[in-house]
Amino acid sequence: MAIVWDLDIDRPDFPKLTSNLSADLVVVGLGGSGLTALLHGAQKGLKVIGIDANRIAAGAAGQNGGLLLAGIADFHHDARKTFGRERAIRLYAHTLMELDQIQATTPSAVSRIGALRIGADEQDLVDCWAHRDALLADGFPVSDYEGEQGHGILIPTDGTFHPAKRAVLLAQLAIEAGAKIYTHSPALKISEGLVTTDQGTVSAPHILVTVDGNLGNVVPAVASRVQPTRLQMVSTAPEVSLKLKYGVYSRHGWDYWQQLPDGRIAIGGGRDIALEQEATDVAEPTQVIRDYLEAKLRSLGIAAEIEHHWAAIVGYTKSGLPIVEQVHPGVWAIGAYSGTGNVVGALLGRSVVDFCLTGSNKVVEDFTD
Repeated sequence: MAIVWDLDIDRPDFPKLTSNLSADLVVVGLGGSGLTALLHGAQKGLKVIGIDANRIAAGAAGQNGGLLLAGIADFHHDARKTFGRERAIRLYAHTLMELDQIQATTPSAVSRIGALRIGADEQDLVDCWAHRDALLADGFPVSDYEGEQGHGILIPTDGTFHPAKRAVLLAQLAIEAGAKIYTHSPALKISEGLVTTDQGTVSAPHILVTVDGNLGNVVPAVASRVQPTRLQMVSTAPEVSLKLKYGVYSRHGWDYWQQLPDGRIAIGGGRDIALEQEATDVAEPTQVIRDYLEAKLRSLGIAAEIEHHWAAIVGYTKSGLPIVEQVHPGVWAIGAYSGTGNVVGALLGRSVVDFCLTGSNKVVEDFTD
């Protein structure tokens, strides 16, 4: 299943774990959150080992829409109603700081010039204005937007990125900081102080399981709270007839797209037209979503042919907040980001490492249900 993010990046090969090792910290699952945790732990002077059942960022972390958005799954005005204004402000502020960190850590993979929330119809626009008003009331930057990309709001602190490139850069930085990475090494059993793969083990006092959509399969203790969900995307041949400056999300976030530097359009969404079918852990693209995304492209005036169509699995929770908790002493389950893993996943990967070192962390506290 070819994806556009692999066209201009080579993901490095890492060895398979075939021996019994020990570390201060082991990370299971090397997507954005896992690689961030691995790098942060190494930079803190820990002996860290990361393992993955596939290659690095083989799941949604390396195949998503490439939007970097502050906040949680609920838009800020909705988060204020659900979690209270003060907590919602803290959650948004945490993600803003993580956006700064993402840009500083992997600047060549990030374009942080803002992102657009475009109203698809009058009702959606009204919700855009409510979103805008809540952000302004709490001191966060946002402005109205009306231009060639539509009508809605521009959040200047947001942006876009290249998911696979960022993953490769994080892995390289982690290795340079002293981390060890093993791929094609599935964790068959995780218990207090020990991770067992098909051909080796890693013993460590701190174990972070960071696998998002597959979290319930790897950590059965949280399975009832994770809904694996398929997200699908297509990308086009280079589109020369227009230039889209900003990444966009629309229809309350159901649809999202950006134009890549070579002119290709990467667009995802449409999950709401087949919710029951998309509530699955099978990462196989479907014709019904492809047809929807092609129609969406044409409605945007994009004539370029579709060249790639792919799917990836993420995890959703009923509350919209991710799972971040110790399921056994020293064993953390981190995932089910409800579509916010690009920023929230990195934030929690870093924050749980700090919790392991100090015994407390404000970010972890604020994100815990």
